[in-house]
Amino acid sequence: MAEVLLSVKDLKVGYGGIQAVKGVSLDVREGELVTLIGSNGAGKTTTMNAITGTLPLQGGDIQYMGQSIQGQGPWDLVKQGLAMVPEGRGVFTRMTITENLQMGAYIRQDTAGIADDIEKMFTIFPRLRERKSQLAGTMSGGEQQMLAMARALMSRPKVLLLDEPSMGLSPIMVDKIFEVVRDVYAQGVTVLLVEQNASRALSIADRGYVMESGLITMTGVGQDMLQDPKVRAAYLGE
Repeated sequence: MAEVLLSVKDLKVGYGGIQAVKGVSLDVREGELVTLIGSNGAGKTTTMNAITGTLPLQGGDIQYMGQSIQGQGPWDLVKQGLAMVPEGRGVFTRMTITENLQMGAYIRQDTAGIADDIEKMFTIFPRLRERKSQLAGTMSGGEQQMLAMARALMSRPKVLLLDEPSMGLSPIMVDKIFEVVRDVYAQGVTVLLVEQNASRALSIADRGYVMESGLITMTGVGQDMLQDPKVRAAYLGE
């Protein structure tokens, strides 16, 4: 069995007097695509922000490659191969697409390799090539999501965290985003995907976790969970 790359152990996170995450544990093994699903307010994004060091922990631990990463900032984690595409995309709106991609590679010194990877991103996302000199803030939501994903991939991550990548996008753009997630995973990048579109997420995931009110309430193989009556009733509208 592949080694556990990312392990969340009894995680507790709160802010503003609210305990948003109440003791969450989950594992992501090397080469897996794992999805975390749940309704709005379940604590999924809070969990992701705690993993990437943008929210302090009240309890528990987060381990990456066997070492605790508690207290490390996002920039430290990117250097170690842990990159996140945040909810809301977070592109640099006053920079061009090419400049955004260059920012994604800020930890790297290999100029030729960076240029090769920018070309690779333009192959994966042809729409970005067409607009490479355009300011990111003038792009559509779907285009910004593509850019955010491409920028994260520029750091050559071992583990890619995706927080609600399909939120607010048109059906055609949702198809494209999930296609890219599948491709990235097929190329050997380990993925932890937070997604409200439970059916799409579970259909491509090796394993899934269901989160409700700050707790993990169910876990299993993605395809099995897709057929589970409780999951179907709660998250697939059946």
